[in-house]
Amino acid sequence: MKVLEGKRILVTGGTGSLGQTLVGRMLSGEMGMPEQITVFSRDEAKQHYMRLEFMHRRAATDDVIYQNSQQRLNFRIGDVRDYAAIAAAMREADIVFHAAALKQVPSCEYYPYEAVQTNILGAQNVARAVRENRLAVEKVVGISTDKACKPINVMGMTKALQERVLIEANRDCPQTDFSCVRYGNVIASRGSIVPLFVEQVRQNKPLTVTLETMTRFLLSLDRAVDTVFAAISEGARGETYVPKVAAARMVDVARALMGDKDLPIVFTGIRPGEKVHEIMVSEEECFRTIERGDYYVILPVLPELRGEHYTSGTVETHESNSFRPALDGEYSSKDKNISVDELKLLLGEADGDIKRFLNEGE
Repeated sequence: MKVLEGKRILVTGGTGSLGQTLVGRMLSGEMGMPEQITVFSRDEAKQHYMRLEFMHRRAATDDVIYQNSQQRLNFRIGDVRDYAAIAAAMREADIVFHAAALKQVPSCEYYPYEAVQTNILGAQNVARAVRENRLAVEKVVGISTDKACKPINVMGMTKALQERVLIEANRDCPQTDFSCVRYGNVIASRGSIVPLFVEQVRQNKPLTVTLETMTRFLLSLDRAVDTVFAAISEGARGETYVPKVAAARMVDVARALMGDKDLPIVFTGIRPGEKVHEIMVSEEECFRTIERGDYYVILPVLPELRGEHYTSGTVETHESNSFRPALDGEYSSKDKNISVDELKLLLGEADGDIKRFLNEGE
């Protein structure tokens, strides 16, 4: 389904791990070739190196910036906290992927208002730009996290409110479809635990795990992008897409990466704001969750947003007699944990460095 063919795309936070993979997949044309893709972020250094990578150049002078406006992929400096900047960037967009966020759990605990400004006010600025300027944006997809479900940390709390801000925007922006995706830990994303384990194994150091019982959902960057593409091509306004993915004990992830080495595992204790188990669909949300292929789809919490567009499968409206919830309880990482051998296969789907590392041990 070539839903991005000829579209003008804006990716906020596009220099992040997900953003870069998303941009690369869009440039492959698998969803149709966009007319233009704009990466919007506040970090000029990350933009510079991302630009060079996509140009297949190791170094360049500043003239590449002047030529950039003529290319399919271009870069724009700005912050989602700045309403004027995001409104200007969205003026020419048909589709917005809103990935800008503060996402490190401990740093959000120490700087909670910074997380509020980026994760909540940033989403509000995206919705406000559409609403106040009557922009011709067709779709906005917000990138959320399992930590937004029954949140106990600042990052999760702010991402939960980001979801609500974007979903609510459907009420008074009838020309634009707002939806969200929610997923777990991306295996090789910046700041995630797997690259740390890899470095510890390479240096023959003890592997540091917070708790023996701790579990997480795990998925590759490509699976995360698949979820975004599913939401943009199949989803309706107000829906939240959740991928069906594997969950594992973190101590088993450490053992899978250890391979034949017999390194000690040190338990360091839970960090500020950490959960023992993550949840992607809560016990309250499961009653308005349907199944769509490889995804659970959470219908909007606001009843006026559930309507005639829910005509897929047995669902006509949430209140119809034909509605059958896909879950009868929460969707938690504590359930159905995969084995160490299964983890090795899953980790092999990660980025090039993780694959190379796993091959080193063979």
